[in-house]
Order: sequence, then structure tokens, then C-alpha cells
Amino acid sequence: MPESLRPGTAWQWQLTTPVDLRADVPVYDIDGSENSASVVAELHRRARRAICYVNVGAAESFRPDHGSFPAAVLGGADGWPGERWLDIRRIDVLGPIMAKRFDMCRAKRFDAVEPDLVEAYPERTGFPLTAADQLRYNRHIARLAHDRVLSVGLKNDLGQVGDLVKDFDFAVVEECAQYHECRDLLPFVRAGKAVLHVEYALPNAGFCAETKAHGFSSMRKRLALDAPRWPC
Repeated sequence: MPESLRPGTAWQWQLTTPVDLRADVPVYDIDGSENSASVVAELHRRARRAICYVNVGAAESFRPDHGSFPAAVLGGADGWPGERWLDIRRIDVLGPIMAKRFDMCRAKRFDAVEPDLVEAYPERTGFPLTAADQLRYNRHIARLAHDRVLSVGLKNDLGQVGDLVKDFDFAVVEECAQYHECRDLLPFVRAGKAVLHVEYALPNAGFCAETKAHGFSSMRKRLALDAPRWPC
């Protein structure tokens, strides 16, 4: 089983390219398809662990494998340009596509995966998704990662933390302080697993004391998720 990230582990989250490799932190979370194996190798040379960002809940028109998604699994727009929700009930269709994406992460020697958009069931996706559908899909995603000896993080999905903390190795959460939801992530810390936390609108003084007390790995970032970071 892949190793879990420990609570309090400092990290950098940059989804733009080229990645600025100068942050003195042990973990980098970067875009899986937009970065080459050489970037991952350089992070490893600098003693950094590399997390592979992969969108598993929406089809993005700019990804090279976008044509793999049949029209039947494409739902409504998710609010980001060129993105449409996926019918996560169709694991028979989506499972092999995500397996190939995770194979890419493994081939590039990433250490872990950050699967994005794994809380579709409360959203207006165009599909009648249920919480049970989401649990089934998220556990399948976790198994795909573990089968490839990759750690895997639960992204947001705070309503299902209690059900999924055993299936995932760390958590990634956005704006839990702004929306007073951070305590929902405490099961991860109690299990000895990191909570990688970002705020966008709040100043550090508005959240660092609380989240550091929880044992979170907290920082402020710009919504663009470019290089600058303001850690607690």
C-alpha cells in the first residue's frame, strides 16, 4: 500500500506551467498531463514528492484524450471553460479512461494522484447522481491509484469524509475556513493522514491559527493556482 502523507507536511500546489521548482517544500502537486517525466525527475532529484493532478469528474476539451469520452457520459457545464460533468455511474466507460490517465502518472514516476471533482452528486450535472453513486466511483478511483502503487487524495467531498477516510491516503481541501467546514476533515488527521489545505480569499490571519491547531498543511494561493504561495 502506498505511504500516506503525514499531517503538517508542507506543500506547493501549482497547476500552471512551467512549474517553479524553487519552493522549499517536500511535496509538489502539479498537472499530470501538462508536465513531463523530466519535471517529476527533477522534483525527485530535489527530494520532493510529486502529486499528479487529474480531473476525474469532468471532461476537459483541452485534454489529449478528450475524444475517448462518448457523448452519453457528457453532462452539463461545470462552470469552467471547456468542461462538462461526467456520468460517474458509468464506471464501465469511465474506469478504463481513468486507468489510462493513472498509468500516465505512474509512467512519469509520480508518487501520488489528486483526482479532482469527486463530489458531483450535489451539483446540477445533468444526471440523477446520488451519494451512493459518488461513494462507488470514488472508491473505484482510489483502487485505480493503489493498484498502481500511487497514493491518492480525497479532494473536497466533505460530506463523505467519514465514509472514505479509510480509502484515501490524504485530503485536499479548498476554502474550508471561509465556509467553516474545516472540522469535517479532522478524521484524516486523527488517522495520521495529511490535510492539504488552501484558502483564496481569506488572509492568513483569518485561518492559520485555526488550521495549524488542527494539524493541517495550510497556505493561501491565488485562484489561478500559479506559483506564488503564502504558507501558514
